Amino acid sequence: MGGQEILLSIFIAFIIVVILVLISCIKIVPQAQASVLERLGAYKETWNTGIHFKLPIVDKVARRVNLKEQVIDFKPQPVITEDNVTMQIDTVVFFQITDPKLYAYGVENPLMAIENLTATTLRNIIGDLELDETLTSRELINTRMRTALDVATDPWGIKVNRVELKNIIPPKEIQDSMEKQMKAERERREAILRAEGEKKSTILVAEGKKESAILDAEAEKQAAILRAEADREAKIRRAEGDALAIMKVKEAEAEGIRMIKEAGADEAVIQLRSLDAFTRAADGKATKIIIPSEIQGFAGTIKALTEVVKED
Repeated sequence: MGGQEILLSIFIAFIIVVILVLISCIKIVPQAQASVLERLGAYKETWNTGIHFKLPIVDKVARRVNLKEQVIDFKPQPVITEDNVTMQIDTVVFFQITDPKLYAYGVENPLMAIENLTATTLRNIIGDLELDETLTSRELINTRMRTALDVATDPWGIKVNRVELKNIIPPKEIQDSMEKQMKAERERREAILRAEGEKKSTILVAEGKKESAILDAEAEKQAAILRAEADREAKIRRAEGDALAIMKVKEAEAEGIRMIKEAGADEAVIQLRSLDAFTRAADGKATKIIIPSEIQGFAGTIKALTEVVKED
């Protein structure tokens, strides 16, 4: 009885071990990852995203590979320019694994290989440039480095997407000289801007004076036109007033003659009335009055009759 229990325990343990081994043979590859499978130490296949099964003991997952784009920030590297200036440059490399098999078997340490390759490529490129070109040609350096690294890392299953120069640190004495140069350039630009501002201000003042003179002349011209129009209007009004006064006088004289005629006055009375009108017109102020001949004759007749009456 005791031996049967031992055998049952061994059987149960064996079943458990088999189940655990089978469970360990089930592998799930996450998204954006891949696994390199080896069978008896030789490359068998590459597992992509999903569930996979391997044979126990003979199959082994040799390497798990991240397929996402990765970024490596390398420490500053000393480089020498064509004009013998030593500076420190650190670079940032953006890369992505495109072939897990080549990445697993292409090079022993891919990241270290990329770092060393970046340093040597950077020294080669900077060695053909002078200091000023190095400081102003970042885009050119980035492009040349990306092209060189992409070609070199292709057998490793790596694609270099972008290379950026993070910092370019020249020597201290050159930094001081650059700062002085930049300060002098800023002062020169400030002086130019100040001179241009003063020039524009002078031009604007002159244009303002010119515009003001034009406006004053235009205003004076308009005022002269208005004064002339006012004088002409006043003369017209005075002439109209004089004409209206003469017309009223004539109308009054005509009305007086009409009334005399309607009253039955003869020609003598009319002439007397005319003589009386001339006398009132003189009003004792005139020294000489011109009287029509008809009235003069009639006045002489009256004077003769007056003298005859006096003699009687």
